[in-house]
Amino acid sequence: MHVIYEDNHLVIVSKSSGEIVQGDKTGDTPLPEAVKEYIREKYHKPGNVYLGIVHRLDRPVSGLVVFARTSKALSRLNGMFRDGEVHKTYWALTKEMPPHPEGVLENWLVRNEKQNKSYAYDREVPHSKKAILKYRVAGHTDNYHLLEVHLMTGRHHQIRCQLAAMGCPIKGDLKYGARRSNPDGSISLVAKRLEFVHPVSKEPVCVEVPASLLAEYDPIYRDFPAANFTPFR
Repeated sequence: MHVIYEDNHLVIVSKSSGEIVQGDKTGDTPLPEAVKEYIREKYHKPGNVYLGIVHRLDRPVSGLVVFARTSKALSRLNGMFRDGEVHKTYWALTKEMPPHPEGVLENWLVRNEKQNKSYAYDREVPHSKKAILKYRVAGHTDNYHLLEVHLMTGRHHQIRCQLAAMGCPIKGDLKYGARRSNPDGSISLVAKRLEFVHPVSKEPVCVEVPASLLAEYDPIYRDFPAANFTPFR
């Protein structure tokens, strides 16, 4: 866990693959407990520390996670995430080149809870939810392509499922068709940037995962320039 931003109302951390945002059957310590301990030690807070979970990232995904330090911030952030007022940009590495250098993917996703997997359809089917994302190819190496992805909806495994349906499964993502796993069990998908208006101060907030952390999450990111790409809108 690396703290990227904090104030009296928010704390934003960049998590590594393998860390869980919410407790599960493994019994592993969830990320919020580590954040609470960080706050408890840094600010010498006795007793319980308030921390609200605003959103989640899949266990094998790395990158930015927002937590609320006050109930006011939690309530407002929940509404902002729900209403699409938080702009989320991801980086994904794929072996295959997309059919177009940029585009919009629209699918209808059906979640299979037993398999913990989503399936993409080109039309609405029973129990499906519409999923929309924008992508563009931001760079290349000899073996991989870097895709910058902006989510316009928030569905279960949306990026993983939609990129795979396009023929571009994410590096290391065996569940969605990658040819081999990453050595550490991660998938090469990073929640790279978050942009929003602060729920209390109303000031603009823009945070990114620093280049040094990207290289920790997957060494291949070292092969791409640390350029600031123009945000999607």
